[in-house]
Amino acid sequence: MSEEIRKNFASDNVTPICPEVMAALLAANEGSVGSYGADDLTQSLNKRFGDIFETEVAVFPIATGTAANSIALSALVLPYGAVLCDQSAHINTDEGGAPEFYMHGAKLVCIPSAEGKLDPATMPAVLRNNEESGILSPVIQALSLTQANEWGLVYSLEELAALTRIAHDHGLSVHLDGARLGNAVAHLGCSPADVTWKAGVDVLSFGGTKAGAMAAEAVVFFLNERTRPLVKEFLRRIKRSGNLWSKHRFLSAQLHALLENDVWLQNAAHANQMAQRLVDGLRRHPAAQMPYERQSNEVFVILPDLVLKDLEAVGYTFYRWPTPEDVSGTLIRLVTSYYTRPEDVDALLAEIAA
Repeated sequence: MSEEIRKNFASDNVTPICPEVMAALLAANEGSVGSYGADDLTQSLNKRFGDIFETEVAVFPIATGTAANSIALSALVLPYGAVLCDQSAHINTDEGGAPEFYMHGAKLVCIPSAEGKLDPATMPAVLRNNEESGILSPVIQALSLTQANEWGLVYSLEELAALTRIAHDHGLSVHLDGARLGNAVAHLGCSPADVTWKAGVDVLSFGGTKAGAMAAEAVVFFLNERTRPLVKEFLRRIKRSGNLWSKHRFLSAQLHALLENDVWLQNAAHANQMAQRLVDGLRRHPAAQMPYERQSNEVFVILPDLVLKDLEAVGYTFYRWPTPEDVSGTLIRLVTSYYTRPEDVDALLAEIAA
């Protein structure tokens, strides 16, 4: 593996496959098994996820996060319905209209926030206005939350419970975009159950790719009176959208590998630790400004433009973010992963300090 990848802090998608997942793929690459999910690895996912989340579930492996989010939402809303989300949510800003496409025209209703976290206090008025509008507005039928969110911040268990309670009181189902769920669990120090169905989540998009998989996500239905009717036909939605793999075992093998011995949580915890190491070093730089608390594996920092040019000149990669006009410097995002080593962080900090 080239040294350049160790200088790539643009995303946790840039890493190699973690060793456990690679070993599982090689092990799965033996013999002939049933296709389209009729294999033992796929058939045993419900039990595997049920053990991890401590409840009865229905699990559907999907290769991409965009498809997982979009197809999950399509099951929760009618074509003339709507999904409530934060304005900065990935489903609104980074998925190319895929949710609306898969929902056959259903709308995203977005609420702005300062830090990408919906405030429970803002929801009742929005939902009440929607109800009073009658047929003039698409009926809001689902709430979608992101954990951890686009700014690397994490909803507390109390915040989640408050949001889901309001949603359920108004007849909404609750979807959780968990592309970085492991990072949130590691930060909160709770169980996967605590941060999902016990907090009121009905459907989860479980993120495996950012945790070390090649390409593996899963839509997880926590079975209750709202979700049970949706499960029977969900596989048809996956098939119709072109997301049902014939060799489904290779999706499922990745998920099993991540869940075995909590590899996904160990990888997330390491990524969080590397992000904290980065934050600790940046705090010693006189020009560094960090507008958000580090709660997962994403670090947002404002640095002088000259520093950024120097970093790029020696091969570092990162994303620039919109920066307030009255700020000197540029806001960038630095993302760590299971693959980030302490020496990689220290080398980056040394370049910034140079």
